Amino acid sequence: MSTNAVQPVSSSRVAIVGASGALGFGLMVRLAAAGVPIMIGSREVSRADETAERAAEIVPEGDFQGDENAAAGGRVTTVILCVPFSAQAHTLAALRETMTEGSLLIDATVPLAAAVGGRPTRMVGVWQGSAAQQARELAATAVRLVSALHTVSAAALADLTTPLAQDVLICGDARADKREAAALIGRIEGLRCVDCGRLEHSRTTEALTALLIAVNSRYKTRAGVRLTGLPNNLWE
Repeated sequence: MSTNAVQPVSSSRVAIVGASGALGFGLMVRLAAAGVPIMIGSREVSRADETAERAAEIVPEGDFQGDENAAAGGRVTTVILCVPFSAQAHTLAALRETMTEGSLLIDATVPLAAAVGGRPTRMVGVWQGSAAQQARELAATAVRLVSALHTVSAAALADLTTPLAQDVLICGDARADKREAAALIGRIEGLRCVDCGRLEHSRTTEALTALLIAVNSRYKTRAGVRLTGLPNNLWE
């Protein structure tokens, strides 16, 4: 499913870097089921191909291609980063060299203590304030960046028989970039995207991951976030 030939940049195909992980894989099969062609990014091409084969078993009609992270990021105009916090800096260093000017990077990284051997219900401090703000420093300046998907259950995403009714909290410094991310994520039935302000607010949305892990562990469920009292059209 991979190829060594140079491929043109695609504006419709979306790269998911970290697609072999729980969140990345769940997001991938949901988007593929909604008709979005997927470019799978992994540390090794063989692993990307294996992930593509596994996804095709769940979504036979899906359009999957695989490549290593940097190459995958350079072949699309939208990249969703779903790697552990411990891998964020290294992965972004590779993507920085390949992502095209004006591309959109959707960062779903959460600085959980589990990344450094601690508990998944605890956060680690990030000098910049949040993983998303660290991503902003590490990504190419010409790349547009928003943060999202911190509160969506990876297990619920991967199970296509599970109906979703959750909000996706999006942070970023440009309304147009958040709107573009919302249009993509909103293709997944049951996910409603909410503009949560500037990128600096990611420190709050990222922390909700640790909170939800604790809640879901306590009640053996897949709880998410749903905000009340919002207008019908959130992106006018």
